[in-house]
Amino acid sequence: MRTRKLPEESRTEQVHFLRYEDINGEGRLFGGKLIAWIDEVGGITARRHTGMKVTTAAIDHLQFKSPAYLNQLVVVAGHVTYVGNSSVEVRVDAYLEALDGTRRPMTRAYITLVALDDNDQPAPIPYDIELTGEGAKGEWESAVKRVELRKRRRLEGF
Repeated sequence: MRTRKLPEESRTEQVHFLRYEDINGEGRLFGGKLIAWIDEVGGITARRHTGMKVTTAAIDHLQFKSPAYLNQLVVVAGHVTYVGNSSVEVRVDAYLEALDGTRRPMTRAYITLVALDDNDQPAPIPYDIELTGEGAKGEWESAVKRVELRKRRRLEGF
């Protein structure tokens, strides 16, 4: 049996103040920039949980819900939702943060990352996840469904 870690132990949060280099030709946050931030937070979160090198295997269910503009604050936050043998799933949410500190959802993505050994081959993760509360248990159950869906898609060549 593996040692368990709480999701809070690897939770990661980054804050970005939107500058001109983050903005596309339409005056909004460039989607590719946000995807890079999401991938970075996912990787850091997974690395913190596993204590290993990781690489992104899949990004699922990425939805852009609202735009962001110059001089706004974007908060990107990740936490572990599922741990397999050599893979870990991280939920990454992005929010717009107002001057009063309130946050409005922008995006959500589920990222699957694979733990790597010194030869960059998939390796067993030494830590499981401690599920505390109904929210964490619900996240786990949903993650199990996403894992099965990804397996089916791989078999179908998707």
